[in-house]
Amino acid sequence: MASLSACRKLLPALLASCRTGPFAATVRHSERSCADAVASTLTPPGSLALRPFSSSRPRCSDDKVSVTFADEKDGSEVTIQAPLGKSLMEIAHDNDVDLECACEGSLACSTCHVIVESQEQFDSLPEATDDENDMLDLAFGLTETSRLGCQIITTPELDGLRVRIPSSTRNFAVDGYVPKPH
Repeated sequence: MASLSACRKLLPALLASCRTGPFAATVRHSERSCADAVASTLTPPGSLALRPFSSSRPRCSDDKVSVTFADEKDGSEVTIQAPLGKSLMEIAHDNDVDLECACEGSLACSTCHVIVESQEQFDSLPEATDDENDMLDLAFGLTETSRLGCQIITTPELDGLRVRIPSSTRNFAVDGYVPKPH
């Protein structure tokens, strides 16, 4: 059986290898809770708990950024004070913004396609992966600043982000059905 210190050393490598495989989007979406669960099993009773997994600076619960969603279907706009570390898809669903997401953020569709209005903000985003670009190729109304909402994670640099939600989506799973956010 591996020692406790050996297990603790393997945890970052395990998460790193998961982030680059075929399930990378799903792992990234839930790796914090997975890492916390694994870490809690590696912590002996009565000892200090391991620091929860974090890929960014520690966040205060008050850390928020302003994100504006402009819907091309009806011309409406909504500005949300969004917590750091959440995807635009999650933020939209948490705030009843009409952003479809047929695959629930697993990077298997293009229904959460958004258009970043500012080239400067688009350039500040991490580069899209090959998997995201493959899905974007299927998106309706693709532009040079198109991204998938499930892949844009809020950071302090994105404060003031404005995105447009295209008037249509290409949902190959169900035609005409609009899924309800969870």
